[in-house]
Amino acid sequence: MLGGVHGDGGRLPALSAPQFVGREDELGTLASALKRVPAVVLIEGEAGIGKTRLLREFLASQAERGRHALVGACLELRVPYTLGAVVDAVRDGVDNVAALRLSGLAGALRPLFPEWADDLPAAPEALEDATAARHRLFRAFVEVLGRLDVAVLALEDVHWADEATLEFLLFLVSRRPQPVSVVLTFRRDEVPSASPLLRLSSRLPSDTHPVRLTPRPLDVGETASFISSMLAGGHVSNEFAAFLHARTAGVPLAMEESVRLMHDRADLIRRDGGWARRRLDRIEVPPTIRDAMLERVQRLGPGTRTVLYAAAVLSGPADHATLLAVTGLPQERFAGQSAEALGSGLLREDKSGQWSFRHPLACYAVYDAIPAGDRRAMHLRAGRTLQRWPVPPVAQLARHFRLAGDAEAACRYTEEAADLCLQSGDVATSALLIHSLVATVPLPAGVLVRLVTKIQFQALSGSDPYSAIIASLRSALAGQVLTPVEQASVRFQIGRVLMVAGEIEAGRGEILTAIAHLPPGSAEQARARVLLALPLGNARPVREHLRWLEEAPPPARSMASLDRLHLSVERAFALLMLGEEAGWAAAREIPDDVPEPRAASIVAIGHTNVGEEATRWGRYEEARARLAKARTLAERHQLLDYLDSIASSQAHLDWFTGAWSGLADQTARLLDDDSGVRLKDRCEAALVAGLLQAACGDREVAKERLAFAGRDDQQRIEAVAALAQLCLRDGDVDEALRLTDQLAETAVGGGPWSRAVEFAPARTAALAAGGRLGAAAEVVDALGGALGDRDAPAAQASLVLCRAILAEADGRRTDAAALFARAATAWEALPRPYDALLARERSARCLLAEGRDETALPALSDIARALSELGASCDADRILRFLAGKGFAVTRGRGRPGYGNRLSPRELEVARLLVEGLTNRQIADTLGVSVQTIASQVKSAMRKMDVTSRTALAVRVVESGVVGDLDQRPASDE
Repeated sequence: MLGGVHGDGGRLPALSAPQFVGREDELGTLASALKRVPAVVLIEGEAGIGKTRLLREFLASQAERGRHALVGACLELRVPYTLGAVVDAVRDGVDNVAALRLSGLAGALRPLFPEWADDLPAAPEALEDATAARHRLFRAFVEVLGRLDVAVLALEDVHWADEATLEFLLFLVSRRPQPVSVVLTFRRDEVPSASPLLRLSSRLPSDTHPVRLTPRPLDVGETASFISSMLAGGHVSNEFAAFLHARTAGVPLAMEESVRLMHDRADLIRRDGGWARRRLDRIEVPPTIRDAMLERVQRLGPGTRTVLYAAAVLSGPADHATLLAVTGLPQERFAGQSAEALGSGLLREDKSGQWSFRHPLACYAVYDAIPAGDRRAMHLRAGRTLQRWPVPPVAQLARHFRLAGDAEAACRYTEEAADLCLQSGDVATSALLIHSLVATVPLPAGVLVRLVTKIQFQALSGSDPYSAIIASLRSALAGQVLTPVEQASVRFQIGRVLMVAGEIEAGRGEILTAIAHLPPGSAEQARARVLLALPLGNARPVREHLRWLEEAPPPARSMASLDRLHLSVERAFALLMLGEEAGWAAAREIPDDVPEPRAASIVAIGHTNVGEEATRWGRYEEARARLAKARTLAERHQLLDYLDSIASSQAHLDWFTGAWSGLADQTARLLDDDSGVRLKDRCEAALVAGLLQAACGDREVAKERLAFAGRDDQQRIEAVAALAQLCLRDGDVDEALRLTDQLAETAVGGGPWSRAVEFAPARTAALAAGGRLGAAAEVVDALGGALGDRDAPAAQASLVLCRAILAEADGRRTDAAALFARAATAWEALPRPYDALLARERSARCLLAEGRDETALPALSDIARALSELGASCDADRILRFLAGKGFAVTRGRGRPGYGNRLSPRELEVARLLVEGLTNRQIADTLGVSVQTIASQVKSAMRKMDVTSRTALAVRVVESGVVGDLDQRPASDE
């Protein structure tokens, strides 16, 4: 129904598109910003807030003055169409490419603009280095932009941009001169924490004029004007405006859709000369845009709905002919139904004749409402239509055929699209495309195995990318007629994915069943042996794990280079986990950098794993260097989902080395994201968070965090050791024994010594406290025998600590004091300050028990102060209470950071950014911490500098020479 009846007996006026309301300030800011070149304007806000309308209204006003812009939009589909939004913008802005007189560099654009082939220079020589090839492509685009008569490149919805587009934007704004100003719209809450978009906003050249705009929701008065503009300018009652504002939070799209729904339902009436709602006590505006959208769609005729369904299936802009083909309607009927769909206000047609939904939210709502059978049929028609394009869009074809259930076509186009992604360095999208296919379409076993092998799970977002793949593999194993070799191949993949997912024993079982039937010398058999060599899961003797490596036949000469790289990386990791020093020689064979994206992902994982093992061995400089290499590779090749694993490993290292500033925020970010961060990384973050809480926070929270950390095999032993230590401090010896009993065989009963570094002291202390000195001595002897003289500083320090615990329990307090002091010295050399201080505390207590109060009490006072400065307030308070009971006067330390009245390095960094005019939120985004952390650091700096405002702090640090000149006032807090 297009019109209803209002209270005066006449018909409701036809609805108009809403006028541009309440954005005068934003328009002025945008105009002012783009008068200063080069400018970079970021327009951020939630869906429906009006970012696109603001940008388009501004560009329209500029076009009237003869100032032109290039405009492109990023689609939600992650299409391996390199620089897709930029390509679309440039294509629309170029009428005659020959007239641009481009240099030979422009030949690099041929793959992206096949229609310009007759006018572009010859393609340049191919480059083996993917990074160099991309750089050349970027320079070609910059040349085109420089030759066009445009001042602005505007890209919409860059939260959906592919990595190549974001890298190009970083490249563009760093060029001097910057050929065009840049305007970007995006949703901040949909930008990943490691996205290059954040670097774009925080690391601009000094002469750039950055402006960040956040369109605000409309207020009640603006809401009334907005509604009025849709109702032919009629007056809107204050009550109605306030109601609609409250229900939509002033978001323009939500308001527009709600008004349209009420109009369709004849719920608008005239009362006292103005527009109001009928039946105030019963009519409800739908609580979500989706509900409003679906009810509107259901009120349209079947043919019109078919047009909307087709547009939703296509998802992005589509021309008239494509839309017609997907509907399956006769042409004469399509003409009328498409006109009605356009008239409904849900669709729009741009100047080039492309049809699309006016807002993505509308597209999603309509797509979800399509009956399953109709949806599959439309996807099939879409695929067959797009196949006929001169340059078929392979990623879209992969999606359409996958959702249509055409396995053969979906597989073909998915692999083509994934390969194109890899060629442009986009490993994440490649993995996503293959994962989506494997998880949703039944495939022959051979094809399935080939595809699963290609998936880089670490590149996939989400906490569980494994279950769907395992289910697909099991379905193929159970439902297809396979040869023994084919069965083994499928089973091996099941086992491999299970182990990656953390289901170690289940995965080992599948691989053990498969390995005898895997082809000798094959990559699968070689990798199976390496996986069985990993000392994960239940306890097994080290020699059993090593046997899988030692008895492995040499890899076949025909093995692919990527498979060889995989094997070398995994073998180094296995050797280091097993405590074999030969692993370091193998680790040195891992290259620092590789140009090919798939190889880069393998190497990044390799450096991360070696970094983790270096941390366990106590080689902290090696660990820091390896993690830095992994991070560099992940950032360079846009392996953004790898960064969580690197961050959790870095947090673990920072805990050991006493770099605790901001550590709680870092771990909280990982731990709280239960949908985007993998369980293994969340567990490692929980382990560090629990250790921090035990040292300086809430012990009950610490126990909860440590219990959660134990859900992951690689964190379980250290988490149990920490829980046992807490029990011993509480005097609960029985619980400490029970906890360590569970893992004693795994950690010190013949397993690799690296598992015992954190566990052995806790186990020794628990046994000694329970009076089981013989068993405690066996733990110490077992660790010493397994460790030998290996260059493993953390393990050697742990061994000395165990001997000290045993000596103290045996009543040899003088020996114990000396051994604790030796352990402290060993910890300090790593450095591992917290463990060093705890060892020195125990040494002092042994001296005190020997009557050497004059030495022990001052030492304990110093230790308490050092613990306080480190941040271990719980331990510091415990010692201070003990000293107070002894009548020893002490001075409490100021607590962390231990810089007296001087600013810490992090406070100096915050102060510098504050002087540059950044708000707390902007500083937090730049440094990757929470706003609360920055606020705390600003307050600490104000206290130390004896000032009471941000402005006074900025002036004081500049006057004191601590940071550079004050060239702009600090921004007020948000």
